[in-house]
Amino acid sequence: MTAETKAQAERMPKRSEVAISDTWDLSYLFPSDDAWAAALEAVKPLVEQLAQYRGRLGEGSETLLACLELDAAIDRAGDRLGNYAYLKTAEDQTNSQYQAMMGRFRFEATRAAEAASYIRPELLALPTETLQGYLTDPVLSLYRLQLERLIRYQPHTLSAKEEQLLAMQGEMAQAAGNAFRQLLDADLKFGLVTDEQGRERELSNATFVQILHSPQRSVRQRAFEQYYEQYDAHRHTLTATLAGSIQRDVYYSRARGYTSSLDAALFPDNVPRDVYENLISTVRAGLPAVHRFYEVRRRKMGLPDIHHYDTYVPILSELPVQHSWDQAVEQVLASLKPMGEEYTRTLAEGLNGRWCDRYPNVGKQSGAFSYGTYDGLPYIMMNYKPDVLHDVFTLTHEAGHSMHSWYSSRNQPYPYHSYTIFVAEVASTFNEQLLARYLMGQTSDPQMKAYLINQQIDDIRMTIVRQTMFAEFEKRTHEACEAGEALTVESFTQMYQELLQAYFGPDFQLDESLRLECFRIPHFYNAFYVYKYATGLSAAIALSDRVLQGGKTELDDYVGFLKGGCSQDPLDLLRGAGVDMTSPAPIEAAMRRLAELVDQLDACLPDRSV
Repeated sequence: MTAETKAQAERMPKRSEVAISDTWDLSYLFPSDDAWAAALEAVKPLVEQLAQYRGRLGEGSETLLACLELDAAIDRAGDRLGNYAYLKTAEDQTNSQYQAMMGRFRFEATRAAEAASYIRPELLALPTETLQGYLTDPVLSLYRLQLERLIRYQPHTLSAKEEQLLAMQGEMAQAAGNAFRQLLDADLKFGLVTDEQGRERELSNATFVQILHSPQRSVRQRAFEQYYEQYDAHRHTLTATLAGSIQRDVYYSRARGYTSSLDAALFPDNVPRDVYENLISTVRAGLPAVHRFYEVRRRKMGLPDIHHYDTYVPILSELPVQHSWDQAVEQVLASLKPMGEEYTRTLAEGLNGRWCDRYPNVGKQSGAFSYGTYDGLPYIMMNYKPDVLHDVFTLTHEAGHSMHSWYSSRNQPYPYHSYTIFVAEVASTFNEQLLARYLMGQTSDPQMKAYLINQQIDDIRMTIVRQTMFAEFEKRTHEACEAGEALTVESFTQMYQELLQAYFGPDFQLDESLRLECFRIPHFYNAFYVYKYATGLSAAIALSDRVLQGGKTELDDYVGFLKGGCSQDPLDLLRGAGVDMTSPAPIEAAMRRLAELVDQLDACLPDRSV
């Protein structure tokens, strides 16, 4: 193949050049852009009708029912409209027509939110006997759970004037996070790094981890040191933004009468703080396996010592494998055979049909996601590459989300079909567990086995262990603020250093600049969120074990969870599936799995000489 032919073969196609069969079919949402525009116009009169119920929600069940049904109809229409506009934008982000469409939707969605904003505070201001009457009235039976959840907030809801003042602070409350994003994405400049091939590459937040995958240690070390030089230079500003975000959380939790900012964050999912604290204590108890992994990694890489910049480069390079789309689908479906005929048949129709937008094209959004609505297909966006094994795992991950959406939409009424973030990652990582075990059983190649083992270790290490360390940092910093302690460069970095020492172990070489990592994590500006990643994967490991080792009852329990949407609180949904996240047992099992995988990796790879 000539260089010119090769360049042509590798050229990314324009959107107009992509085969229809490789794209998703959005006609299930709207047959055309004109139909979308007409539907957007049709929603506007519905939004205007909301005003007729303002001040009347205490009149009786029939009035309240009419209001709730109208509000649900607007939300449902908005889901379809927003989904179509977003997916069209994701196809080609350079297409100004779809950017404008997204802008039109957001404008109308904001108007709809404003029009409905009175419903919650007006309901919560009603006398207790009125609300209790609504809960027992058969007329409102569909909305009973929705009302019960709303009434839970009554002790934390202020007067109308106070609520208005808090609402007016919305943009101001985002100031610390916005300042951080501007620093992170625009103002911090990290310079150039020469890679292992002698090429100069720009070092940025986007390329930092990529460059840490370099096989040449001096490149990794230089990138690491150069990157954190900028965080050190801006440490006082970054301290101010992070402290401002924490102070905001503490202010709102106190204003609404919560015991702490952690309790305020756990309240919406009705999660007791024991779940959060069990996660931290149980992961800490399992840290010796993590420390052992770093020693195994050091020996297998032939390093005299191990630093943080040595933890991203693969022990094994991506194996030279080829999986066409059809082959990837075949492997995913084979691994999911334990899920039963309905699950695999439905998914086969979707993956072989047009649920998916399969391959990269010019302007297409990077990465992958699953995005379904109550009235459309559970769409999947991929940027599938046949020579990247990890993309097969990405496909089954997103398929897990989509089947979760498929089951919940077909088994729940609209108000209860959308599952919460707390359970969202369970269905996706469950599928990854099944795929990894299937592929392990299908290969006799020691290199492939080692690759799959290492991938499972990294999943647990990054999703459970690292996110738990972040969760513990969030808990400590908020508790310090609530106790009146000053949040300074020294207090932040000291707390983070103590966590690094505990989580990485006594033999890990902690560079002094690594303590500045606490200033570069965007999740810290949305506190008490990351623990859900850890609990999600722990639940997925426990449930995959239960389904693979069980029978019809265990499978029915898990499928029942997928069907549940948000018809129960997240912990109750998981308990029905067969795992109790209020117990440390699922976390303990995940950490035991990690220890077993580290032993397997050590046994199947030879040490390299230092």
